[in-house]
Amino acid sequence: MSTTFETVTELISPDAGSVQEADRVIGSLALPAHGIAVHDPATGETIAHVRDDDAEKALIAVSEADRAGNAWARTTSRQRADVLHAWYGKLIDHAEEFAHLISREMGKPLAEARGEVKYGTDFVRWYAEESVRPAGSFRESPDGAANILTRRSPVGLAVLITPWNFPLAMATRKIAPALAAGCPAVIKPATLTPLTTYFAVKLAVEAGVPEDLVQVINTSDSKAFSEAVLSDSRVRKVSFTGSTPVGRQLLQLASRNVLRSSMELGGNAPLIVFDDADLQRAVDGTFAAKLRNGGQSCIGANRIYVQDGIADDFVAALAERFEQVTVGSGLGNGTLLGALIDNRAVNQMKAFTRNALDLGAELVTGGHAYAAAGHFFAPTLLDRVPEESDVATSEIFGPIAAIQRFSSEAEVITRANATEFGLAGYLFTENLDRAFNVADRLETGIVGINQGVPSNATAPFGGIKQSGLGREGSSEGLEEYQNIRFYNVARRATP
Repeated sequence: MSTTFETVTELISPDAGSVQEADRVIGSLALPAHGIAVHDPATGETIAHVRDDDAEKALIAVSEADRAGNAWARTTSRQRADVLHAWYGKLIDHAEEFAHLISREMGKPLAEARGEVKYGTDFVRWYAEESVRPAGSFRESPDGAANILTRRSPVGLAVLITPWNFPLAMATRKIAPALAAGCPAVIKPATLTPLTTYFAVKLAVEAGVPEDLVQVINTSDSKAFSEAVLSDSRVRKVSFTGSTPVGRQLLQLASRNVLRSSMELGGNAPLIVFDDADLQRAVDGTFAAKLRNGGQSCIGANRIYVQDGIADDFVAALAERFEQVTVGSGLGNGTLLGALIDNRAVNQMKAFTRNALDLGAELVTGGHAYAAAGHFFAPTLLDRVPEESDVATSEIFGPIAAIQRFSSEAEVITRANATEFGLAGYLFTENLDRAFNVADRLETGIVGINQGVPSNATAPFGGIKQSGLGREGSSEGLEEYQNIRFYNVARRATP
């Protein structure tokens, strides 16, 4: 059993060539010498500065995007599709550069960064294709006196606010449907990881997106930014991915002008392993659902419920997988778990672990930070975690797997739903009836059945309860940027 919070130094170092590749991309962005500092989480090194825009600059961006948007809204769906296809091609051509850049500014291993590039570019391709399939309908009124036609139109200027954990995918998941629908956009990336957004928008302009149509704003004063732009009557849409408390504040601001709002907020995902699960598949799926992106994912497995009959074997097998994980720089060869985003995240993992152990949890493996310039915490497995512990009631956002045991199906469903959040859930069972019955009873917008990575550009991503409003991805994601209008066409009675 590991000693809690021991400091160790065996970390994989960054590959010099990979660092140079990332820094070459950064150098192509024409960034300022001063402003908001961007750091490499694996080394603590300052790798760039970006502008610190104030509210006045944000409103100028709104004006410029609005002017460009008037022309963009009049383009045909085919014209918009062609531009999106061209952007997709640019992103693919620079896929490896994106992977290195994401690893450099966010910390995830290159293999995972490449996966994010695939995921993020899929949204651009999907909406290039979806934009030429405009939804609409024709129907006759029941009394036969009229024909009813429905059409879609752009909702208008969209404010897009993205998080730091998936800097490409969260940007393209919002920008692509906005452009496909005919909307201009002002995007504010997280100050921790803005470089990927700059590079993506640069390539969008090269692909034919009008230069002022997508405006990037960086600011250290998010509150002033939100209050300014969401109060502007030209803004008609806000899309936010982040915490539930911030989402509530944005909804209050959006209510002033009755803005269309999409909110992808916090999660507390339950993952349930039943006695009849395939052990290897359950371990593989849990490993992916927990350690993907270092656990820094809103749909990451948070509360892991394992049925009594399989629990001992499951914990032993998962511990073996955790102990084989190599930790280090995302740009290092062989790294499986990269750095956490900052030191606050490391301290939070320490606090979660300490609190759970104080309340009686068992430390199976991990539980320590690393003596390094970067922000690293070992993959950690806790067993028999009390329900009242902080790690069982909070969104973890780190590499801690917190195991709770259960006896019956009814019991675990009650425990799984005992949260204000409802973004994602997971279950592992070889019983088809149980799989669908339990999935139907989980109060989540997303359910992974016998797999740990349910996200897909063609699926409607989003939660219920305090986990948000609206959907991203699929055809539903395009509707978030469209107004539905109907025409009532009178019919002359036939003599």
